[in-house]
Amino acid sequence: MTSPRRAPDEAETDGRRLKGERRRRAIIDATLRVVARDGVAAVSHRNIAREAGVPPASIAYYFAGIDDLLVATLLESCETLINEIDRLSGQVRDGSDWPRVIAEALAAMVRDQRERTLGEYELYLLAARRPALRPAARRWIEVATGFLNGGAGGDEPVVRALFAAIDGLLMQALIADEPPTADELEPTVRFLLQPVDYLRDARLIN
Repeated sequence: MTSPRRAPDEAETDGRRLKGERRRRAIIDATLRVVARDGVAAVSHRNIAREAGVPPASIAYYFAGIDDLLVATLLESCETLINEIDRLSGQVRDGSDWPRVIAEALAAMVRDQRERTLGEYELYLLAARRPALRPAARRWIEVATGFLNGGAGGDEPVVRALFAAIDGLLMQALIADEPPTADELEPTVRFLLQPVDYLRDARLIN
């Protein structure tokens, strides 16, 4: 007589869930590395599975298709950036600290985390061609806006110009022969955050 199958206990279920989350995260991390190293065109089930050290079938198990995988990777990158902004906000005593804090973060992104930043921008630009990625690409801007003016946000044209300029700074830094330091970036960031004061100092407005 066959004994009935034992239902998995809570610890066993949690263990499987944790293992699944680790494997899914490994696939996402592998995707970002492949994009950074070889470009988006290199993203395939076989290449990602090899990079992550998992069976190719695992990719299809966790993600409906390549676009789904790319969206998940971009969202994960956005969440990492949002968590970093949240961490940085804890270092800010008042608004005058933000330029230095942001400059240090940007310098780290193009020096210490260069490959990751390259991969994120590959995906970010891909959103121009693939509509499925666009909500994920916009997420970090939407959340980061909430950190402006002590959580009050700001006028939409001003906010749009600020983040467009920061994107431009990062792109310029990534193609520079020698990535800029925080000291070199800080004056530009300070200008972007306090444009009216700078214009007044330059006697361009009354």
